[in-house]
Amino acid sequence: MNISTKYQNLLTDLHRVRGTETVKRGEPSPEAKKAAQEFEAVFLTQAVEEMLKSVKIGDLSGGHAEETWRSFLARAYADELAAKDTTGIGKSVEHSIAAYGAAVKTGGSQ
Repeated sequence: MNISTKYQNLLTDLHRVRGTETVKRGEPSPEAKKAAQEFEAVFLTQAVEEMLKSVKIGDLSGGHAEETWRSFLARAYADELAAKDTTGIGKSVEHSIAAYGAAVKTGGSQ
């Protein structure tokens, strides 16, 4: 059982405990998938930027320009990681968006 499945099961249990009907999870919309991937990319950008800070440049420091380009490099790495959907962050966000949308449609959001 992966993390996403555990999360879905937890949400189902929470809805039962609250006395509301269980939200049926459908396929997330393309907008939800795009938003989730963008969220994952932003999150991973911050993580990659922190990792790049620990990389020793050597004797040839690029100064301010290098710092600027490192942020672009971090974003490029993060976009690639998010597009490959290897971390599970995007899937978790997708399912949360879908569950929220379903709850709103059924009147179960609080």
